Order: sequence, then structure tokens, then C-alpha cells
Amino acid sequence: MSAPASAASGPVDVRPPSPAPAMAWRPVLLVAGALGAVLLAVSGRYGYHRDELYFRVAGRHPAWGYPDQPPLLPLLTRAITAVLGDSVVALHAVAAAAAVAGVVVAALTAREMGGGRRAQLLTAASYAVCPFMVATGHTLSTATLDVLLSTTIVWLAVRLVRTRDQRLLLAIGAASAAALNVKYLAAFLLAALAAGLLISGPRDVLRRPLLAAAVLIAAAALAPGLLWQADHGWPQLDMADAIAGEDDFGGRPGFLPFQLLLTGILPSWLWIHGLWRTYRSPELRPFRFLGHAYLLLNVVFLATAGKPYYLAGLWAALWAAGSVEVERRGAPRGLGWAATVPAYAVAAVATVALTLPVYPVARLADTPQPAVNGDSSETVGWQRFTAEVARVYRTLPPDERARATIITSNYGEAGALDRYGTKFGLPRAYSGHNGYWYFGRPPDTGGPSIVVGPDSVAGAPSLTRYWTDVRPVGRIDNGVGLDNEEQGKPVWICRGQRAPWTALWPRFKRLS
Repeated sequence: MSAPASAASGPVDVRPPSPAPAMAWRPVLLVAGALGAVLLAVSGRYGYHRDELYFRVAGRHPAWGYPDQPPLLPLLTRAITAVLGDSVVALHAVAAAAAVAGVVVAALTAREMGGGRRAQLLTAASYAVCPFMVATGHTLSTATLDVLLSTTIVWLAVRLVRTRDQRLLLAIGAASAAALNVKYLAAFLLAALAAGLLISGPRDVLRRPLLAAAVLIAAAALAPGLLWQADHGWPQLDMADAIAGEDDFGGRPGFLPFQLLLTGILPSWLWIHGLWRTYRSPELRPFRFLGHAYLLLNVVFLATAGKPYYLAGLWAALWAAGSVEVERRGAPRGLGWAATVPAYAVAAVATVALTLPVYPVARLADTPQPAVNGDSSETVGWQRFTAEVARVYRTLPPDERARATIITSNYGEAGALDRYGTKFGLPRAYSGHNGYWYFGRPPDTGGPSIVVGPDSVAGAPSLTRYWTDVRPVGRIDNGVGLDNEEQGKPVWICRGQRAPWTALWPRFKRLS
């Protein structure tokens, strides 16, 4: 994508418009509350996402970093389970709260751009029916916090441009410190916002004395994680390469189309309109830096095989820009219906049907949801998974059972056994996947290993490198015919370990 021709006009530092309109708290909170109520109503359906199972365990192994993420979310997960209880509802309630907060921040962004009641409500509604925002509001993930913090950073930047209150730079520094400890990708957003301000202004906000303090706050918070990465050979870079190699979201050809799907077919026109109007509207001229930031990030993430949702932190601001223009000048010709309550009600129903666990789990495989929101499939079957591993464990003779170890192919499986294995009397599970590899290697007991995966019995040669006797004795079945990552995996009993774990464990290390 490229900026319209008018964007090429010389950059001018323009003073911000008049004071912001009153905040339409009642309708905005009504929209936010409706989203929160829906998310809480389904918070206990299905089960944990594999990432949530991983975060539970990672939080008990606090570190300044992990190979696949900074430290904040595992620590938050540990705090949630300590305060609210070790349940899927507790984690999902916090995710719902983040989504509700995002709705409010989105509306505040519209207000800072000069939007009144209608613009604020339209922005809030667009956020609330956005499939990506709703999906991340159901499960606690790095994306859940990243999108809220990124949206907050952009709102603070917009407010800074309007008010020129340099104290907001300290708030941006604090929000950036948190965001960088959730995802290092936040650095790209910060760089894009700064670049946008340098290109089109107002540049004076980058010359304020407190900017240095804001940078120091963010850098100080980021430093321990970077030192951990450096001390461990920068695994985050290897992780980034692994993610870039995954051809999900259609790869580079699908980067732009999937933004339309992730934001929702209905709300998409509004952020596109907002992007266009940042270059065309005189009233939005002070906020043109947002358009530049969005276009720059598209170029960067297309070049680096990034994911379309990496831009989610800017969507609320673009919705806000579009909403402000709709309020001032009306919707573009032929799109007036798209800014109405009935249209958004239909969009809300479609989003819920495609992203949230509203179907009986036995019927989920027969719905379009798994194809649209693959994460929903990853929340089903963990207790049955644990029961099958336990069944295999009980087939071992008592003397072998006492010395058996359990190895899983990914962190979600190991996390599920950690969560549910106790009631089956299972020993601790180990995995070489991502951060789980750092949580410790199996003990050298001399007993057999119960191994989950590879994906089929054809993967036996990959196991015979480590054991002399490899036999498939079980199979994972979620019981509802859902084709997720675990479905159909064989469970093996492996004997005759070829070397002690001190020698084998480094070979189990895997990033994906």
C-alpha cells in the first residue's frame, strides 16, 4: 500500500484542534459491558488453550525471559492463579477485562480526535464486534495484552499530539515498558509512530525534555529481558524465524486480505476510510502520523513475513479516524447502512458464532468455527488427553511405573498433564518445546518413557534414535471428532534408552 498523492505535500507542524468533546461514558460503557458479559458467560466453556496451560507452568519458573516471549504474561498468570484460583474461568475473566478496557480506550481515542458521542460509540462498537479482539478477549495470550497495551500507547500518542502535555510521554514510557515485556514486537509500533511524527509532524512532541525520561523507562524495563536473550544465544530470533516460516494467514499474499477478515467484514470499511481520511481531512491533519505508521508497518511485516494481527494496535485509531469523519461528513456514498445499529448487531452475532465457544462441544467439528478460528480447536480434549496417557501409564508393571518418565511433543501437552495429571497419579511431564525445555530434563531413572507423538506410527524412526525398543500402545482421541493438533497422535512406550538424559536432552530442544 502507498500513501495518496496528497501525502507527499511538505510536512507541516500543525497545532492540535480545540479541546476534546465530552466523553460519552454511558453508551460506551454499555457496549463494553455487553462484550464483557458475553465473554464472561462463555468463559468456562470448552477448556484451556494450549498457551494458557504453558503459561501456568512458566509462571512457576520465573525468569527475565523465555525463548518465545518476555516474562510478563507468565508472571501475570501465576498471580491470577494465586489470587483468583487455578481455573480456566479465572484466566478468561482477565482476558475479558482486557477486551472491555480496549473498547473504552478505543472510544477515548475517537474523543481525542474530536469525535463526539456518535464517533465514540461507532469506534467502541467496531472494536467490540471485531473478530480478532473478541477472540483474544476469550483466551489469555500474549496477543490479549499486546493489543490492549498497543492500543493504549496509540491513544496516549494521539492525546499527546492534541494537548502537547509532555507528561503524557511518561505514561507512554510506562505503557511501552509493559508492552515490551509482553511482546518485543511493541518496539516496531513505537518506531513506526516516531517515524510517522518525523515525516509529517507535529515534530515538536519529539523535542520535549521528558521524551528522554520515557525512553529510559522503556529501556530499563526491556534491559533484563535482552540480557537474558543475549546470555542464552538470542533464542527469540530463532523463534521469529520459525514463526515467519509458518504459512498461516495465507503468508505474504494473505497479509492484507486477512486484515479484513480479522477486523471483520463490516468494521473493515471504517478503518480503511479512517486511513484514507488521515491523508485527506484537514481536521485529521495532526494525526496523519498514524497513517504513516500503519503503512510503514505493512511494509516491514510484509518484508519479514509477519502476521496481519501485528498491526492490531493501530486498528482502534483508524476506526476512530473513520468514525470522526462519518460523524462530521457522513458515511461514504452507499455505506450509510454500515454505520447503523442493525448492521453492527448482525456483525456481533456473526463474530460470536465464529469466534466464541457457543456450540455444544460435540457439534463443534460440524461448524465453520474451527476453520475460521483454529484456536477454538485447541481448547478441546485436554482431560481426555490426560486420561489416555494415564491409561498407558497404568499398563506398566509396578516396578517400571515407579521409574517411568513422560515426554510430550509440545508445551501444551506437558501443561495439560501438569494441570490434570495429579488426579491420575501421573509423574511430572517433560517437553523440549520452547520454554518447557528450560524447565528441566527428565531424571535418569533407568525406567521406560511414555512418549506422546510423533504424529503417526510412521514417526517411529525418530524415536529409535533415543530408545532401542519403541512400541505404540495408545492413541489420542478427543472424542468429538475434532481435528486439532493432538487428535490421532500415538502414545508410545519406549525402553532401552541409548544415553543418559544429560546427553539426550539438548537434542530434544525445539522452537516452533
